[in-house]
Amino acid sequence: MNKAFTKETDQDDDEPALEPLVAGGKNYITPQGYARLRFELLDLIDNERPKIVDAVYWAASNGDRSENGDYIYGKKRLREIDRRIRFLTKRLEIAEVSNPAVHHGQDQVFFGATVAYADDSGERQSVTILGIDEANSALGQISWVSPVARALLRSRVGDEVNLLTPHGVKVLEVLAVDYPLPDSADPHRS
Repeated sequence: MNKAFTKETDQDDDEPALEPLVAGGKNYITPQGYARLRFELLDLIDNERPKIVDAVYWAASNGDRSENGDYIYGKKRLREIDRRIRFLTKRLEIAEVSNPAVHHGQDQVFFGATVAYADDSGERQSVTILGIDEANSALGQISWVSPVARALLRSRVGDEVNLLTPHGVKVLEVLAVDYPLPDSADPHRS
């Protein structure tokens, strides 16, 4: 079949899709998470990308590009950087910054809370509920759209909530809720 008659997609095959948000939901993020993503974006634009552009320019000036490893790698790295820049730009545009410190001292679970809970077998865990783009499970952080976070949100210390799992329903008891201290220098503080 002629390539002119094949269907093209709006998105590159190697372009990472944005993590889906809940229908009608928002892309909540903490001020610290927003700052980290913004720093990464600016670093890619101001530092990383110009270095790679210079390397590709130098490699291209060496002649034959088909067997020039520096040129080939540089172009590949440049595509990766551009893809990450597009991703970060889109995510920061739709981000809604929510400061969890405004809930400091409360016992109800909201975005940004660190929640200690026990399941029905007595196993205790602690998780911090963060935004999709900032949660790192290796650090005990979960996305606010995850099943565990969804079950815990709006509950209070002492409440028991049901978590639907592939192995049935688990009962989680909220043991403690903690929020970061308000920063007196924070201009977003209310």
